[in-house]
Parts: sequence; structure tokens; C-alpha cells
Amino acid sequence: MTESAKHVVVAAPRGYCAGVDRAVITVEKALDLYGAPVYVRKQIVHNKHVVETLEKRGAIFVEELDEVPEGATVVFSAHGVSPMVHEQAAERQLKTIDATCPLVTKVHHEAKRFAKEETPIVLIGHAGHEEVEGTMGEAPDAMTLVQTPEDVETVDLPTDKPVVWLSQTTLSVDETMETVDRLRTKFPLLQSPPSDDICYATQNRQMAVKQIAEHSDLVIVVGSSNSSNSVRLVEVALEAGAKAAHRVDNAAEIQEEWLEGVNSVGITSGASVPDELVNGVLEYLESKGFPQAVEERIIDESLTFALPPELRKDLRKAGKEY
Repeated sequence: MTESAKHVVVAAPRGYCAGVDRAVITVEKALDLYGAPVYVRKQIVHNKHVVETLEKRGAIFVEELDEVPEGATVVFSAHGVSPMVHEQAAERQLKTIDATCPLVTKVHHEAKRFAKEETPIVLIGHAGHEEVEGTMGEAPDAMTLVQTPEDVETVDLPTDKPVVWLSQTTLSVDETMETVDRLRTKFPLLQSPPSDDICYATQNRQMAVKQIAEHSDLVIVVGSSNSSNSVRLVEVALEAGAKAAHRVDNAAEIQEEWLEGVNSVGITSGASVPDELVNGVLEYLESKGFPQAVEERIIDESLTFALPPELRKDLRKAGKEY
């Protein structure tokens, strides 16, 4: 096949969303302001490269707060934490900076409100994911977790009373709606959240990958294995017609046999992936005889979030820009 028959398309939007950008900058600004070390509970965002880069600057990532010295500074990740974690931090007299994505915080507020109204909540999400643990911690007695459409059959709630559904922000839009449809069949009085829980960036990246997948022999999704939205992009690409789709952390993980007989390659990345990793994949493909990539953009994103108020206050005191 001639070189001219091959082509590479890059989906847009891709990569960093507003919540990830805010969280990463939060850790960077905290290191600049307070000096190393700055502790971070869990990975600030689910990307191996980002975490390693921040570690080199002096961030220390811990699983739980008992690993943080009393009185130290700790940043909560973009995925959010439960009230219990806030209480533990206060008990250990930790200086906390909450980098929870505002869109996750919105779901927390919804959970508290519906629990206060004594409306049972079905949370659609993945067991063990940090975001799900944080959201369930807001109203553990009012919430039932559903992971797949098939799980709806096992939900044991009254079918003649109102039930509300909420969701993890990084799910597959299509699968979530399938789960909601099944919930509505089982619970006729099912209520929806006031606004969509699946974040704008997750939806945009899924729409963008659908557009490139239908004319791609291969889709490569750049993102880490613990990134829910990156894993979903692989699934969405396959469902949208890609002949093959694989997730990689970086170009080094691409297997040459994936490219055998491939003419059209689509590239995208999860919402916690810096563009330099995508550029590495594009350079790799060019080294294998593929042409320079063309971008296919479906929408422009302009949303930004302010840094956490506790950090803004300290930056202002120090006379630093934020």
C-alpha cells in the first residue's frame, strides 16, 4: 500500500479537561508556595506520567492520611473524598487543599440533598473507584451502587415510590443511558439529577472518538489503565465501528503488529493526559511511515475552574499570581 493511502486523524477535543488542569496546577502551585514535600491523597489524576512528573518536583502520593505527618499540607485528588476523610484530616491537624473537580462536587451536593429528602439513590458507577467511594460516603445509607445495566435486576428498593439516579462523571454515556432505561422500567417514578452528571469533557471526548472511529482501521487511546474515561474511550471506539482499538500510556507501549495492514489510524486521549504523550504517539507513527496527522474537531472547549479557595487565599497573602 502506498504512503499516500495512509492517514492519521487526531480527535479533538482530547486530553486535559478543566478539572484535571485545575488539579495539576493546584499541586504545582502548592509546591511553589509551600515548598516540598506536599502530600497528595491518592493520585491527583489518573495518569502515570503526570504523577511521576509531580513526584520529581517533590509531591508525595499516599493512599491514606495516616501516611501524612501531623500538621503537613495535603491535597485531595480531583476524584473527591468522603466526609470521613475530611474528619480524619481535621483530627490530624493537616492543612488541606481540596482539588476535587467541581463537577464531582456537584454530584456530592446532589447526593446530600436527595438523602436529606429521604429519596433512595441509585449511583451508577464502578465499585472501588475513588470518585464512587467519595460520593457514596456522602450518603451511605441512602445509596445503592449499580455497575452495569444487568445489575438493575438486583436492586432491592420499593417500585412504587420515587427513586433518583446519579452517576460517576467519567462513564460511557451510552451504557449509562441503557442502565437508566432499565431503572425507569423497573422504577416508574424514577427521577433524574437536575443536570447531567457525566461531565462535559467525558461526553465531548466520547463524541469525538465516535466520529473518527467509524473510518479507522485502528484507534489508539492514550491514557493510563486506572483512568476510567480512557478505558471507556476504547470501548466507545469499538462500538462506533473501529476495526481495532487499544489503550497505551505512551508510544513505547504500541505493539508493531497492531499496525500490520492498517491504513487509517485514529488517535485520542483521556481527560487526564498531557498532549506531549499524544505527540509522542504521532512521532512514533511518522517513524513507521505514516503521514502527519490531521485534526478532526467537533467542538471547542473554553470552560475553566478557579483554583481551590484555600490555595487562592495563601497565594494572595504571598502576593503571587494565580
